[in-house]
Amino acid sequence: MVGAHDIEVSKKFYDAVLGAIGIGPGRRDDKGRVFYVTRSGVFAITKPIDGAPATAANGGTIGFAVDSPEKANAWHAAGLGNGGRSIEDPPGVRASGMGSLYLAYLRDPAGNKICALHRMP
Repeated sequence: MVGAHDIEVSKKFYDAVLGAIGIGPGRRDDKGRVFYVTRSGVFAITKPIDGAPATAANGGTIGFAVDSPEKANAWHAAGLGNGGRSIEDPPGVRASGMGSLYLAYLRDPAGNKICALHRMP
């Protein structure tokens, strides 16, 4: 779950980026939070419960697994077209201690750092 300044703006953004990787639109609960439920996990957006402004985690990143570089690129493009901004290097392959990864990074409308990740064969 990440904080959002404006639930409608964030829902539009996440409906687009998650829709690009095959996840349906988020559903609101009775508290106004929005949930994206899949077989592999749950992601949600909310206004902070304490009423203070939403802030991004310093050093935190939430990753979404995708099954191809093309899906990572579609995810990234959907984010740019819906209020997100590209950060770090452009989407592409990066070598790591866990093997080669195809990564795409964005900041959402509230400043949260997110990425699409595909483990290369």
